[in-house]
Amino acid sequence: MAAEGGGPELGLRYSRALSLSEVESKQDPETEPYRSKYAARELLKELKAAVGQWAQAGDLEDERAQERRSQHGHWLEKLGVLELQLGINHTETEELSAGEEHLAKCVRVLEPLKLRPGAVSVFIQAENQLGILWAGLEEMEKAQTYLEDAEALYNQYTKEIGTPPLDTHEHFMAEEERLSEQERHKRFEKVYTHTLYYLAQVYKHLDMNEKAAWYCHTTLQRQLQFTRYNPVEWAINAATLSQYYITKQRYMEGRLCLAASSVIFNQVGGVASESSAEESEEERDRRDQLQQKKAEIARCWIKYCLNLLQDARRLLEDDIGELDWDRQEELKIQLRKEEEEKEQGRKSAVLFGSSDTFDLIQSVEEKVSYTYPVDFAEAREVFMVGQNYVQEAKEFFQLDAHVTDHIEVVQDHSALFKALAFFEEDQERRCKMHKRRIDMLDTVYTELNPQYYLLVCRQLQFEIGDTYYEMMELKVSIANRLDELDSHNIKKINHLAQSAIAYYNLFLDSLKNSEKKFPERLDADVVRPALVAKFRIGWLYSKVITSELKTQLENMQQSVDCYRFVVDYCESQPEAAKVMEPELELCAEMATLLPARMEKVRAKLVPFD
Repeated sequence: MAAEGGGPELGLRYSRALSLSEVESKQDPETEPYRSKYAARELLKELKAAVGQWAQAGDLEDERAQERRSQHGHWLEKLGVLELQLGINHTETEELSAGEEHLAKCVRVLEPLKLRPGAVSVFIQAENQLGILWAGLEEMEKAQTYLEDAEALYNQYTKEIGTPPLDTHEHFMAEEERLSEQERHKRFEKVYTHTLYYLAQVYKHLDMNEKAAWYCHTTLQRQLQFTRYNPVEWAINAATLSQYYITKQRYMEGRLCLAASSVIFNQVGGVASESSAEESEEERDRRDQLQQKKAEIARCWIKYCLNLLQDARRLLEDDIGELDWDRQEELKIQLRKEEEEKEQGRKSAVLFGSSDTFDLIQSVEEKVSYTYPVDFAEAREVFMVGQNYVQEAKEFFQLDAHVTDHIEVVQDHSALFKALAFFEEDQERRCKMHKRRIDMLDTVYTELNPQYYLLVCRQLQFEIGDTYYEMMELKVSIANRLDELDSHNIKKINHLAQSAIAYYNLFLDSLKNSEKKFPERLDADVVRPALVAKFRIGWLYSKVITSELKTQLENMQQSVDCYRFVVDYCESQPEAAKVMEPELELCAEMATLLPARMEKVRAKLVPFD
């Protein structure tokens, strides 16, 4: 009987409801944003009333009921679909309580049938939607429960049943319109991929970061496998995931994510940097968005290279921050062994790509190492890759339009030079690298108005002061190896010392209040930088070379004042002493010793007064 099969009328009304909800709603006026959604809801409610009668018929006891009972499960499946669609409809119109009610009813109706091919996909989708709904309400544990249930059901069904299940909409299709088994399989896998994606978000919110990374990685891999993804969105998600791996020193996985991100992003057309006269405003906006995403991926590559260099330094440096030759040899041996083990483990890791993309991804990976560089040659290779991405990022993040982003890219460029300088044995060449840092930092600093970019100016003032300080230490080290200091070297050392002092003072002045007084209590985020700046100014004054005793005495007094400032502040603010442990002891010692030395200099001055 046509009515018992639902007839074509049910299918037509269901299709109409879908069209209203998914197509026509996009054209709704701003004054009635949900007009089509509401119209779709009415159709779904009518369908639910009709289907509900057939679903209840399974409880009848007459002879016809036996025939109907055999179809009872199918009607319950249809009812589940309609509850799911009504739940989605209500959540999309921001009626969350009603949406939750319909979705929960879908789960209750289909619970006894959830391992049937006609019910499993609908059931998992309802649990996915409930997971999204509760996550949106910050009820992460509830969301976790629904999504983990959905994951467990998928695993149970694929293990015990395995037949590609019906897609949601097939319940209202005529037999000849039904999907192929291959298409059903793809759609079911897409539903499960959504489960994993939502679980990744929930685990992240619950600070279960390792789990979140695994689920995100698996989601990305499945999206490629089933070719259901937006290339730009996929590329950004992969690049973002790389940053997690980098913080865990898992550079093989981080590099894989970034290489895949670059390859998939390149599938997108229209990223040209030059605009054309015929370009519409919409096309221009799209091009700008793509350029921005490309620059964001480039910044993730910069962080990869920078962190790889910095982590290598931490493994190789000695107590005074110089390269430890013994550690270098040990690390070379250790890395060779680990590389062989990692390459074997890599084969069982979650890799990206189909046969189309795998080779492309691998070719991008091969452009930069994932192992720690142990000498200058290896470090320079990593540095050059990072520097190329700096130029790429700066093409979009230009100073006039993206001030903060541009400066952050420049700061990363400076940090790349700093990290590379550690591996350079020639101290003169190291000085030149630090000079490059000063030039690039000072160029952007002079363009900024501190009134609008105070925090950024402070960062730059401190970093430039720091870089001059490092250069001066290098020049002093070079000078100590000379038999005699000439006027050129003296002038250079003094210039570097005065420049470092000037920038440190600019930083310290920016912390003063409107009355130009230093605050009694510094904000927690600037306590250590401020006290370190004071400590270093004290040290720098002691390194200024002069034959004039009066100037020597003045410089020593400046040093004493700086050291005493650090000691006094730490005495009045005990929490500051904890962050200044390495320097505080030296400050106290110098504040005690220097006055005695000053007395000796003062004694030499007396005959000339």
